[in-house]
Amino acid sequence: MLFSRRKPEAVSAADALPGRSAAIATAQNHFVNGHALKGPYPEGSEQIIFALGCYWGAERKFWEVPGVWVTAVGNAGGFSPNPTYEEVCSGMTGHAESVLVVFDPKQVSLEDLLKVFYESHNPTQLNAQGNDVGTQYRSAIYWTDPAQEETVRMATSAYQAALTKAGMGKITTELKAAGPFYFAEAYHQQYLAKNPNGYCGLGGTGVSCPIGIGVAA
Repeated sequence: MLFSRRKPEAVSAADALPGRSAAIATAQNHFVNGHALKGPYPEGSEQIIFALGCYWGAERKFWEVPGVWVTAVGNAGGFSPNPTYEEVCSGMTGHAESVLVVFDPKQVSLEDLLKVFYESHNPTQLNAQGNDVGTQYRSAIYWTDPAQEETVRMATSAYQAALTKAGMGKITTELKAAGPFYFAEAYHQQYLAKNPNGYCGLGGTGVSCPIGIGVAA
C-alpha cells in the first residue's frame, strides 16, 4: 500500500496471475453503518465502481456521502479472479484497487458521486496517485448499467474542460463497463474507520468539477 515503486506497466491477460475459484474471505457487514456488504441491497438502489488510488482513503470519501447505502473495497478491471491483496500489489492481476458504491438515486445522484470522485484525486496521473505508483492505483470508473455511461462520459468531459482551463493535463481515467468486483480481505474494509490515523495518500487537483449539486446541498 505504501509508496510502491513498481513500474506502472499493464500486465496482459496471458501473463496475469491465475487467481482462484473461491472468493477471498471478507467482512459481512459495513463497519460504519452495519449494512450487509454483499447485499441484498434495497430495491431501486444502483451500483457503480470507482478506482482513485489507495482504496483505504477512497472508500471513506463515499461512505460519508448521504444517500450511499453501503461501500466496499475490492479489485476490479483486471484478469485474475479472487486475487489476494499481495497479488494485486504485485501488479500482475491487472486489477485496480476499487470501491463499490451502492446508492439510492432518489437521495444522491450519479452526477454528485462523480463530482466526489473527480475532486478527490488527480485523474491526470497515469497509473499512480500521489506517491503510490503502479497500475493498481490507476483512476477508473466502471459502470454497472449501460444507462450510466452517458453521465460518466459527460462528467469526464466537463471536468476535462475545467482542468484544461486551469492549465492541467489530460484525464487518464479508464472508462468502461464493469466486469466482476472481487471483495478485498476483511481488514481492508472501512479501514480508516477502524484506523483513524491510517494512511491516506489521496489529494485532489483543487479544481472544482462543474457537475452535480454537491453533497452538502
